[in-house]
Amino acid sequence: MTLRSHLSTGATTIARCWTVTRRDGLHLGFTDHDLPLAFEGLTFRPDAGMTARAVVQGTGLSVDNSEALGLLSSDAITEADIDAGRWDGAEVRLWHVNWANPAERELRFRGTLGEIRRGGGAFQAELRGLTEALNRPTGRLYQPSCPAILGDAACGLDLSAPGMSAEVPAGDTDSRTFRPEGLAAFAPRWFEKGRLSVLTGQAQGLSGVVKLDRQQAGRHVLELWSPIRATLLPTDLVRLEPGCDKRDVTCRTKFANMLNFRGFPHIPGEDWLLSVPGNARAFDGGSLQ
Repeated sequence: MTLRSHLSTGATTIARCWTVTRRDGLHLGFTDHDLPLAFEGLTFRPDAGMTARAVVQGTGLSVDNSEALGLLSSDAITEADIDAGRWDGAEVRLWHVNWANPAERELRFRGTLGEIRRGGGAFQAELRGLTEALNRPTGRLYQPSCPAILGDAACGLDLSAPGMSAEVPAGDTDSRTFRPEGLAAFAPRWFEKGRLSVLTGQAQGLSGVVKLDRQQAGRHVLELWSPIRATLLPTDLVRLEPGCDKRDVTCRTKFANMLNFRGFPHIPGEDWLLSVPGNARAFDGGSLQ
């Protein structure tokens, strides 16, 4: 019997089950039933980890949405993990399940966690359906800077090549400014606009973008745009990847990767489009001011 056949009987035993999968691979299951349910290789817990409000779904391309509510429990969803951003963008799936026979179930919602608000020992999370991705702009932009992400398939640069990246202890840090050792071989500002990823310790899996890479007493001092929102020890291992400002001169001189440059550095600027014929001055694409 299918779930629809069960619903047609008029006497139903229906529960809702949720799975939440973080980007680091942690997989949790919750249910509003009063006993654990098991399917899909996962046990769905009947605690207050997460409950759901009504799911709003449509037949068009509008974004399906809902909200999830839950308590901040020490062994499921913690306040520290929410603060650290570990639950941002986590995948969510919702089933309607016949709790008397979990094989009779139907997937009713699939999406991701959006904005998360917390307070009073609980959290409230926005759920975004799969059509949320249709709101993102796609296509190639014709602009002077390169749209590729350093190290991706379009860029083609191997960040694991010798002399490109580094894995070193975090050193003296306040979670935003880092003074690691072992970077003497790297040029000044090498990691500026790059990425710092934590590989070990309580902050494992978290990362940030390097705002500044300055020299101080012959050492690299790295400042992130936003601090790592978890406890960091000087011995925690971090991975540092180089930064790229997307300019053609950087691609050519810093990475020797000009053949893969995806920008259009010779496109005239907007001032050039407004230029008019005349002999009073040279109209060469520079500012008209």
